[in-house]
Amino acid sequence: MTTDFFAAFAIGLLGAGHCLGMCGGIAAAITLGMPGQQQGQRFPFLLLYNAGRLASYATAGALIGGAVAGMASFSGISSALLYLRLCAALMMILLALYIGQWWQGITKIEFLGQSLWRRISPFAKSMLPLKSPFAAFPFGLIWGWLPCGLVYSTLSWAAVAGNAVSGAMVMLAFGLGTLPAMLLVGAMAERLNHWLSNHIFKKTSAFILLSYGIHTGYVAITQFS
Repeated sequence: MTTDFFAAFAIGLLGAGHCLGMCGGIAAAITLGMPGQQQGQRFPFLLLYNAGRLASYATAGALIGGAVAGMASFSGISSALLYLRLCAALMMILLALYIGQWWQGITKIEFLGQSLWRRISPFAKSMLPLKSPFAAFPFGLIWGWLPCGLVYSTLSWAAVAGNAVSGAMVMLAFGLGTLPAMLLVGAMAERLNHWLSNHIFKKTSAFILLSYGIHTGYVAITQFS
């Protein structure tokens, strides 16, 4: 399970470009209209916004991890989690293809959450501009449910974590991986993104994730016999 936490963290870190595209504008927007514009004054807003976002990720991981473990235990079908772990391995492989820029189809699953997002996004927009850093936390709680292919893919790992706590920890690890990109805005974020977008770095990282996904799938298959 520890390896899953590291894998989830790596997905968040390596998906920085996607995160900046999805949420980077919001991270910058929350500082608009706030008292003062110095970096030191912006940081509490960004920190609490991201704390709220990670709290939503952990909640989603706990819900799906606990629900799947409960259903597997109630049904008494021990192979259920193996099938789900095989699916999670497939999602890891697809993520590796996305990060390596070999296939971008993983982003198509983002439409799954559009219906929910249309209902809750007006609440987030009504909170802008944020009046204080404390207002950034509930704003982040809502924004954590933004439809995101990386989030949904990592949730597949939370689903097979075995219990609610482990599911929450997998999603928290993913969220922590996104923090470097999301806490930095402007020129510093661009430099980080430039480093993470390095061709050799991306291909090497994608190959590592691909190997882990294939290994996980192989282990799951061998346990069926």
